[in-house]
Amino acid sequence: MADSGTCYAPCSSSLIGLTVIIFATSFTGVIDEHQIGKAFEEALPFTALLAVFFSVVAVIVDQELFTPVIAAVLRLEGSDQLTMFYIANGLLSMVSDNVFVGTVYINEVKAALMEGAISREQFELLAVAINTGTNLPSVATPNGQAAFLFLLTSTLAPLLRLSYGKMVYMALPYTLVLGLIGLAGIEFFLVPMTEWFYDAGWISIGEVTSAAAASIGH
Repeated sequence: MADSGTCYAPCSSSLIGLTVIIFATSFTGVIDEHQIGKAFEEALPFTALLAVFFSVVAVIVDQELFTPVIAAVLRLEGSDQLTMFYIANGLLSMVSDNVFVGTVYINEVKAALMEGAISREQFELLAVAINTGTNLPSVATPNGQAAFLFLLTSTLAPLLRLSYGKMVYMALPYTLVLGLIGLAGIEFFLVPMTEWFYDAGWISIGEVTSAAAASIGH
């Protein structure tokens, strides 16, 4: 079965969003269900795609499809491990929602930490590489960024003459710049800057036991 943590962050955000919608409409005097329902009609295609993404990620987790890739990357050493995680996350985030990709990868890396395959220091660095990889290169396609996908499936897309290919073409300069800057940051600056932050006392390493407790809490 898929780890419940896979759905934790997206589901929390969805519940917060629905709560805000309910309070906002109630305080403005809109309490009729039919009036509220119209506000959701435009978002139905986007919601359907999100449901598909959830299903795909659940299958990936249940079938452990990422495990061979992650195991191969974890066998690398030093900055090569960080760079490959960045690249792997970036490429996958271009075809699937970046939040779901990041959730799957971070859960797998957390499992490696719990098993003692990596140190807590390396886990912290990998978490940064995963987060960066799922956010910067994912602007390449509407699949990777929820905002782009919502715009593509909205009624504004025909008015703006937006198509999937046109959005990919328009995002290409940003993809190249952000992707290369992110790669350079992971390769050359992540480790030395992290060590500098440790020495300056700005950040500190937590205990592995606390990570295990958080895992059990989810």
